[in-house]
Amino acid sequence: MNYPTPRQSIAEMVRYQPNLSVTKSGRIIRLSANEGAFGPSPKAKKILSSVADEMHRYPEEDPATLAEAIGMKYNLDPSKMVFGCGSDELIMATCLAYLGPEDEAIHSQYGFIMYPMSVKVAGGTPVAAPDSNFKVNVDAILERITERTRIVFLANPNNPTGSYLSRTEVARLHREMPENILLVIDSAYAEFVVRNDYSDGSDLVDKSDNVVMLRTFSKLYAMAGLRLGWAYAPSHVINALQVVKQPFGANRVAVEAAIAALDDHDFIAKSVEHNTVWQPWTATELEKLGLTCLPSVTNFLMIRFPDAVGFTAQDAGEYLSNRGILTRGMSGYGAPEYLRLSIGTEEEMRIVVNTISSFLNHAR
Repeated sequence: MNYPTPRQSIAEMVRYQPNLSVTKSGRIIRLSANEGAFGPSPKAKKILSSVADEMHRYPEEDPATLAEAIGMKYNLDPSKMVFGCGSDELIMATCLAYLGPEDEAIHSQYGFIMYPMSVKVAGGTPVAAPDSNFKVNVDAILERITERTRIVFLANPNNPTGSYLSRTEVARLHREMPENILLVIDSAYAEFVVRNDYSDGSDLVDKSDNVVMLRTFSKLYAMAGLRLGWAYAPSHVINALQVVKQPFGANRVAVEAAIAALDDHDFIAKSVEHNTVWQPWTATELEKLGLTCLPSVTNFLMIRFPDAVGFTAQDAGEYLSNRGILTRGMSGYGAPEYLRLSIGTEEEMRIVVNTISSFLNHAR
C-alpha cells in the first residue's frame, strides 16, 4: 500500500509521553508533572469569568500589557519578550529558527527531553554532554562544541534532576562559548530557587547578543492547563522567533490570568514558602526509609530505588499508581532506577511517604 510518509527522522522518533494518567484508584494525587501544589492563584481564577465575553476575539499577537506586568515583576525590558503556547513552543521555535541539516545543538545528559526532540524535528542533530553526578558539567558542554554547533540548551534549574548551576558557572559557560552560538537558558523553575548564587539568566540577556531566557506560567503560577510561556532575548532573536512560531500563541484567557497571577504577591510567597518546607521534609522522610534523593532546588525530587526485584522504581511507580498516586518514571532519561516526585500539599506528601513506606515493607 502506498501512502504519504514523514521524514525518516520523524518516523524514527517516539512521541513525547507526558506522564501516567491512568490509575486503578478513585482518588488521584497527581505528582508527576511538577504542577503547583495549590492550583492557580485566586486572583487568576477570579479573572476568568470576565474574559468570557471576549473569547470570540483573537488575542494580541504580542500582549503588551502582559509584557509590562512581567517587566515590572522581574525588572526586565518588555520589548525583549515574546510569548508562546507554553515554553515548549518557544523551544521548538528556537530550533526551527536556528537549526538546519548538519547543524548540532548541545544539551546536558539529563536535560529536559524536549530539547533533543525539538532539535530532531527541526532537522538538526542533538548532542548530549555527560553530567557529573547528575549535575550539568560545563566543561563537558564546552568540549562538545564544534563548528556545527548552533545552540546550547541549559535547563537551570534542571528538570528532572533538580540541580542547578551558579551564576558564576553559567557566566563561564557563556564566556567560553563562541559568540555565534545561541545559549538558551530554560529557567522554568527559577521562582523556587532560594540560593544567593543563582541567576535566572536575564542578566546575561541584557549584556549579550547570544542568550535567550525561557520562562513559564506552568510551575509556580500553576497555570499549566492554559499553556503560556515567554522568552526574554535580544531583538534579533525575538524577530526570528516571531517569524517561525504560530500566531496568537498566547491565548486571551491565559494572558489575563497571568497578569492577575503576577499581582498575587501573597499567593506567590505562600507557594515558595510551602516548597521550602515540604520539599526538604519529604527528602528527609524518604531517606529515613533508606532511599536516596538527589539534591534539589525545585518543587520536585528525583528518588533512587533499589535494584532488587520487587523494590525497583518501576515496581514503586506501579504500586503508587494503583493507590492513586501518579509519579514520573525516569526510563526515558536513561535513569530507570529513579522516580521523579512533585511536591504537593502537606496532606499529599504525608500520604506519599506513608505509601512508599508501605511499599518497601510490602516488598520485603
